Amino acid sequence: MSNLALPSPDQLQQALTQALPAFRKVTWCEHTDSTNADLLNQARTTQQTLARPWLHGAHFQRAGRGRSGRTWQNRAGANLMFSCAYDIFTPTRQLPTLSPLAGIAVAEALRSRIDPANQHRLTLKWPNDIWWDQAKLAGILTEVTRAGTAKNSDDHHVVIVGIGLNIEDARALSQSLNRAVADWSSVCAQDLQAQKASLSDLVIDIAQNWRNIYSEITRNGFHTLPERYAKVDGLLGQHINVIHNDRLLHAGIAKGINIMGQLLVHGPNGETALSLGEISIRPRGASNQA
Repeated sequence: MSNLALPSPDQLQQALTQALPAFRKVTWCEHTDSTNADLLNQARTTQQTLARPWLHGAHFQRAGRGRSGRTWQNRAGANLMFSCAYDIFTPTRQLPTLSPLAGIAVAEALRSRIDPANQHRLTLKWPNDIWWDQAKLAGILTEVTRAGTAKNSDDHHVVIVGIGLNIEDARALSQSLNRAVADWSSVCAQDLQAQKASLSDLVIDIAQNWRNIYSEITRNGFHTLPERYAKVDGLLGQHINVIHNDRLLHAGIAKGINIMGQLLVHGPNGETALSLGEISIRPRGASNQA
């Protein structure tokens, strides 16, 4: 079996269960509407306290979701799609940081499977899109809910984080979406070390790295977030436009993020911290006027 061929759901579930003993529940199915929605429903209805982490994957999602309510285009065998649920203890004001944290964890996990000479080509587009040569390789969705019906402290939340990683179909997706799309097969074609990782390996690495990064911020806080983000930042120093609801919010130079996970943009009036918006990189020589 090729490293880029998805095992059967049963085979994948068995391999992940053995490799992730700290996960209290591991499931993988042939198809579902949305792995994130499935885990959100379970988190809201369970009466168990600290019964996580969970992992739930599917070969095909009928109603997969991206950020801002977008649908996730997928084909069975062409995408690696799964979600995880983690208990997290953090003040409500810090919840927006969970999205870039999820992106950092994925970028670090995938870079670990790539030759060091090529790791700079895999980057993070704020808040949490994964790029390969500035083409989208994976999208991540983070959602937060309260934990079931049991009484919990005010800072106890459950974060549901899901990923759709393109395995194949980048060329077709680039044409249908009219934007640059990458896939893991193209990474493997250009990197011998990446070829050694199975798809099961990628799931294990990502799920464990999410667990590690959320545990770290629970213990130590968010003060290292900007520095850690900078190591995988695909926008740093780029001239960008920030767009929301088809309206230009801001234009300037990307300067990383702060400890609240906000994007820092330096424009004509100084530095602005932004919490929302879609990012596009401006061609060199484009006007700075909004």
